Amino acid sequence: MARAKKFVNCLKDIWALKGIIVPIFAFCVPLPLILDTDSKAARCGYTVIVMAILWLTEAIPIPVTSLIPIFLLPLLGVSSAKEVSGSYVTDTSMLFLGGLIVAVAVEESGLHRRVALSILKIVGGQPNLLMFGLMLPTWFLSMWISNTAAASMMVPIITAVTAQMEEVAVGRDNSTKRTNRSNSKKFLHEESESEIGKNYDNNITLTAVTSLNDGQGIEKAENELYPVLLTEDGENQEDVMPPVKKSTSEHHGRLCKALGLSIAYAANTGGIATLTGSPPNLVLKEVADKVFDCRGKAIDGRPRSSGITFSNWMAFAFPLSFIVMILGWLWLQLFVLRCKKACGCCRKQKSSRELAIRKMIQEEYKTLGKFSFGEGVISMLFLTLAALWIFREPPNIPGWGDYFPPLIVSDSTPSIFIGVMLFILPARLPHVFCWRKNVDRSVQILRLKNLLEQTSDKKEKPYKPILEWQQTMNRLPWGVILLLGGGFALAKASKSSGLSKSVGQSMNVFSEYEPWVLNLIICSLTAAATEVTSNTATATLLMPILAELAEEVGLNPLYLMIGAAVACSFAFMLPVATPPSAIVFSNGFLTIPDMASAGLMMNIICILVLTLAINTWGNRIYSLDTIPDIFRTQDGNLTLLLSNLTSNCQ
Repeated sequence: MARAKKFVNCLKDIWALKGIIVPIFAFCVPLPLILDTDSKAARCGYTVIVMAILWLTEAIPIPVTSLIPIFLLPLLGVSSAKEVSGSYVTDTSMLFLGGLIVAVAVEESGLHRRVALSILKIVGGQPNLLMFGLMLPTWFLSMWISNTAAASMMVPIITAVTAQMEEVAVGRDNSTKRTNRSNSKKFLHEESESEIGKNYDNNITLTAVTSLNDGQGIEKAENELYPVLLTEDGENQEDVMPPVKKSTSEHHGRLCKALGLSIAYAANTGGIATLTGSPPNLVLKEVADKVFDCRGKAIDGRPRSSGITFSNWMAFAFPLSFIVMILGWLWLQLFVLRCKKACGCCRKQKSSRELAIRKMIQEEYKTLGKFSFGEGVISMLFLTLAALWIFREPPNIPGWGDYFPPLIVSDSTPSIFIGVMLFILPARLPHVFCWRKNVDRSVQILRLKNLLEQTSDKKEKPYKPILEWQQTMNRLPWGVILLLGGGFALAKASKSSGLSKSVGQSMNVFSEYEPWVLNLIICSLTAAATEVTSNTATATLLMPILAELAEEVGLNPLYLMIGAAVACSFAFMLPVATPPSAIVFSNGFLTIPDMASAGLMMNIICILVLTLAINTWGNRIYSLDTIPDIFRTQDGNLTLLLSNLTSNCQ
């Protein structure tokens, strides 16, 4: 027994040094690949293996791993430093950056909380409708802000709701009710640790949601999955957030699990609906544009586009996203709530618990105050950006992009334009001229606060823009921008070195399968892979390979690439699969068996719906059953020539 304990401790000590050991292992193990041969494809393959190991193990931060191509590819002679560095800031990166700036503005104004509470006010406290009311705003918001931020915002709301339900269930005395209700409200108003500027992709820390400003700390109980809040004196305050596992009823425990899973599912499925909603979507667009552009230049010297735009992507992915969100809601009712005709959660009469929840939601909405001037400006800019994205190249009708030469403007143009406007337009009416008499309530509160604190450094400014650079810089997820850049650099190197073509040719065995079967297999394997690794990293590694595989088996490259990109967001079984899953897991609502048992069927449902979508309306939107002219070559010599030209395309 003592030896076993000593062995375990030794392993723990070794694993504590994984930040040193794993990188050495990652760089040394694939060395035979470049020692036995001198081909560019092998050297690029070495880089891919090194990065795959480091991405999978997260021995060093994922964004830091994404910087490796900048020095490794030039040292190995695969690409020049100038070419590699140029891949880190592309048109797709700017599209993503503009969307993130708008997301920061929405979060800073609290507009996302107003949207969420408005929907919850409508649906009320009936459990199955309450779950839908939580899923709908999470799903919608995750289209425009990060999945992590959307889930982080909703978890405190779940905590307050479940605390209110527990209160009614155990029949506490009035004084206890008032105390816990006050604590629930306090918790609801606190900021979460997982914000858009902290963690966007899978490299998030499993910590509970708590305040960053109120002097409280977080401590994980030794054998518990829920957080224990500490006061400044270090005393446990378990009544601040009653842990789910202490629930007094089985039904209440199931409801808490259902609400937690619903948030994770809605955040993951909502991100696929828009091009900027999830990084794998952007990886798809960037790689597809490169593939089509290189092939077009190889044929006649003219650049080509993959045809993926914000508007046609939304036409394809929005219905898909909505369908899987609704099916996820129904599945959670059947599997977790065990909803039947006689189930109490489906009866129409309002119980005391439902009335208490409705009252709490209404009170929380009142604390938001009136719709502010800044929220109005952000709403208008948000709607303007959505309209500019949708109507740049709308299907079947001319768009505003038609007034410019081909390929001059892109979706990044309105994205950055609106982002810049957020630093110009005021968050409130400027306190100058005739507006001096009509000062916003927020200005009056700030003035009173400064007077009470007697501070001179917080003097009220006559003009305040919606966003200021310092706050935006602190909130933006620079790590995921580097992750996208590293992925783009790796994809470009794989294409130019011939690695992706070699791998695609080796997978030619799949040509005997029907296209829809091949697509189903790829989507299933991709969804399984993203359960244990970063979805962005998975998309980065797969997109160039699938483009070559599609050419080898005689398919439109987009047919396989779109399915795999969307499947990267279908990871519902493990806490490490996606940040939203990790967030709800870290708050004690769920155990790993809970997530795995419910998530397996959710994965199957999503893959089947995705296969249906690609072969029906996706086929119609992108003409997936037709091979583009630039990929049609009948003569063998011409095929070889095009292959060589494409591989050398910069």
